[in-house]
Amino acid sequence: MRIEVTSQDLMASRFAISPLIETMHAQWLLAGRVPEGPHGEWVERWRGTYARLAGRHPTLRAAAAVSGNIGSANVDFIAPPPTAVDVAFEDELATVRATPVAQAHAEIERVLAHRPPVTGWVRELLLGPEVVELFAEAYEALWTGVLAHDWPRFHAALQRDVAYRAGRLAAYGWAAALDDLSPRVRWRRGGPTGGHIEVRMLSGRDERHRLGGRGLLFLPSAFMTSIATYLDESWPYALLYPARGLGAAPPRPDADLSLLIGRSRARILAELAEPATTTQLAALLGQSPGTTGEHIAALRRTGLIAGARVGRGVLYTRTPLGDALING
Repeated sequence: MRIEVTSQDLMASRFAISPLIETMHAQWLLAGRVPEGPHGEWVERWRGTYARLAGRHPTLRAAAAVSGNIGSANVDFIAPPPTAVDVAFEDELATVRATPVAQAHAEIERVLAHRPPVTGWVRELLLGPEVVELFAEAYEALWTGVLAHDWPRFHAALQRDVAYRAGRLAAYGWAAALDDLSPRVRWRRGGPTGGHIEVRMLSGRDERHRLGGRGLLFLPSAFMTSIATYLDESWPYALLYPARGLGAAPPRPDADLSLLIGRSRARILAELAEPATTTQLAALLGQSPGTTGEHIAALRRTGLIAGARVGRGVLYTRTPLGDALING
């Protein structure tokens, strides 16, 4: 797949976080449709709850016909790209509920035409007059019953990825922002438009798209291990990718270091292999912002970390002394 971009697209492109799309991705894991990856313990903890939800909301089972089909077409209306950088789940759900039923049916019929035949009750549900509301109710129940409990931790990890990549895009351009995004994504310079993004799709389809100044929406995911795209004219063009660092186990500071400066402070020092704010660190550690702030203040006083104001927040990083202590 080739996505042609211009200098105007660079200015219009942005990164965003979508709790609704992440709810959909989490469902694929909980339903056993994609590998669990680093989330095995999380899936095991919530599998029983998900099974009960799927029993009360058959739409979660029917969704397999039109969503999460790697290398095949999928509908977009059930979890469309967000319209803001950090939109609330409730606002995204309102966008879903505003989808015209005719549009939903058109997306579903297009996907079903390329899929094996589905059972009668699934087809009746998907092409019924209440399909939009049924999907909204099902994902609302999944968000409330499962994902909302752990969202602060996932959200903090996604925010760190956005800060890293958005900074690279603004400072260095497309090549730097797409570097290490995925082995299947590459920036190719040249041509009349200035360059293009090359995405190697699992379907093998040779597609060409032009952003035309609208820019591209980049969406990191805590649950996906592959690349996906939204390239339907009905929605903003978007590229979904696995967020950095989620495939690795959380950093475990040395036991002697924990004994020296305390477990929480050692963990903060380990987490700051990548910059983070107080709120993000609190979510990652499962602490209150106030408690985390006290640990950060102590680490700053001892010269192990430093803070720099970015917008309305402060981003913390390890100093050379902190690097030496954590790596020594």
